[in-house]
Amino acid sequence: MKERRIDMGEDSPAVLDLSKVTGAQHERLKALGEFFEKRYGQPPEFYVRAPGRVNLIGEHIDYCGYSVFPMAVQQDILMAVRTTNKPSLSLANIERSYDDFSCSTEELRVEKRSDSVPWSSYVLCGVLGVKEHGRLSSVAGLQMAVSGTIPPSSGLSSSSALVCAAALATAHANKVTMTKSEIASMCARAERHIGTEGGGMDQAICFLAKKGTAKLIEFSPLRAQDVRLPPGAVFVIANSLAEKNKAASSDFNCRVMECRLATQLLAKSRGLEWSKYRRLGDLQKELRLQFDEMARLVRSVLHEEPYSKKEICVELGITESQLDEITLSPNTRHIAEFRPYQRALHVFQEAGRVFAFRAVCEAGGEDALSQMGQLMNDSHASCRDLYQCSHELLDTICRLSEGLAYGARLTGAGWGGCAVALVPGERADEYINKLKAEFYARRPNAESLNLDTIVFRTEPGDGAVIFI
Repeated sequence: MKERRIDMGEDSPAVLDLSKVTGAQHERLKALGEFFEKRYGQPPEFYVRAPGRVNLIGEHIDYCGYSVFPMAVQQDILMAVRTTNKPSLSLANIERSYDDFSCSTEELRVEKRSDSVPWSSYVLCGVLGVKEHGRLSSVAGLQMAVSGTIPPSSGLSSSSALVCAAALATAHANKVTMTKSEIASMCARAERHIGTEGGGMDQAICFLAKKGTAKLIEFSPLRAQDVRLPPGAVFVIANSLAEKNKAASSDFNCRVMECRLATQLLAKSRGLEWSKYRRLGDLQKELRLQFDEMARLVRSVLHEEPYSKKEICVELGITESQLDEITLSPNTRHIAEFRPYQRALHVFQEAGRVFAFRAVCEAGGEDALSQMGQLMNDSHASCRDLYQCSHELLDTICRLSEGLAYGARLTGAGWGGCAVALVPGERADEYINKLKAEFYARRPNAESLNLDTIVFRTEPGDGAVIFI
């Protein structure tokens, strides 16, 4: 494809020539354009693509300030866009199970809900994020239509891809200049309008991804390093079909708060002004300790039994209302017990596994894939036992992977969604067929499943782009 850059600034998401797109993506863009014109009466002015991602290792540690190891996948969000002279935002989805939505661009707000979160709220996050970042008094009227191939609530970042697509479209339509790193960081902040306390991995890989490589992504400041995977590394994604909307539950935010509580309890034990510390990574930098030393600190200071809210307040020397104000998010203040010991231990050990994974990739060698697989197995065990974010169906997939895969683990927030397995290239089809026969064939709705979209091999893909 011919590449040209428009308005977005140096090192910005690429703007590609729509006429050069071929194959399946061309067909999807064509179908989306026809849907858009039928819905709005005019063709779109441009399109945006934002990919999903699979995190190979490093789960639930980005919001603690630690590095992660994702890659973009082929599944994506496509968005067709047209600007209008009216101060309105109109949304439509090619999948008719998603309701249309419209609102005034002069009254943009994201409603926080404790039940299900409508898909339009993620689009609003992206639009509102650009308005806030660009300090715009108003944004251009927008008509948008969406087509997605990322399974919802699967752990492949469909929600963040939608935020990123909306933000990229809004920035382009309003001539707001941002680099890839800037728009990724902005999208991470914007998605918190939903109420989740995410760390920024999903948005970072969406914009910084590069075809053919995974990424080591570090935070504060955001930066990314290409990492070539060893020859023969084939990753298979398997959807457990157990869905979890993290924005409609307090489980995700509870884990964030438990890590924050661990940070503050550990800081207090070392004589620091504990209220200033909110992330385990920041505390580790202050203490200048290695990962194994931080794990030992956890074992020596915290106890394995759950902490009551009252006990935490006694430890920190504050009241429950002060704890609510200083530390806890609104949707976690009702929680009676927390497990900071288990959560912090997972974080420090998982952060160490990320750098071990990179080191194996860079060193190569005959047993590189076996070493990577063992790190993935260890990661899943930690997510299951210490972070308690797995699901029985994910555990079943990982158990079925033994013998054929080098290793397997949950990917994404967990509590359902997908597993990712590292498989010998020559046995990938055998592995996929085993899961079809021994896992998916036993699901209640097995006959209606489109298995090619549920269990598949994947390769590192490109980041977000604009098509004109």
